[in-house]
Amino acid sequence: MATIEDLENRIAALEDRLAILQLVASYGPAVDSLDRDGVGALWAEDGRYDFGGDPLQGRDAVASLIDLETHRNYVGQGSSHILSLPRIEIDGDRAVVVNYSQVFVRDPSSPRAGWHADRCSANRWELVRTAEGWRATARTNRLLDGSQPARDLLRRD
Repeated sequence: MATIEDLENRIAALEDRLAILQLVASYGPAVDSLDRDGVGALWAEDGRYDFGGDPLQGRDAVASLIDLETHRNYVGQGSSHILSLPRIEIDGDRAVVVNYSQVFVRDPSSPRAGWHADRCSANRWELVRTAEGWRATARTNRLLDGSQPARDLLRRD
């Protein structure tokens, strides 16, 4: 029979998972709406985002990704950043989250002005519990182009 303490621990674990799901799910709407504060709020002050090339280091630098020309072009065409349900591994006040992301971009040249997947990537998020809740200390994103680095992100440590 479960004790009150057991139930409290299980509820706390569920709350952690829900908060982490909410963090990951918030990324797409924030970047697609050019919400700088919303993007920044997902990262720890010293958080890092590495999507190939020079990583963005620090919350403000990560939030500034909405000003990148490639990102503005996506949004200007009509974009949707879709993140899959993640695999979540929590260890105390740290978590590792692995998921897929796709960026759909509107294609006005298609007969129905549909969307196409412009990027499909593997993602590894490293999170820390802060006084403000779970925040990303690192996110690494690699195109699913058949390369080993993308596959490595999907593996358990």
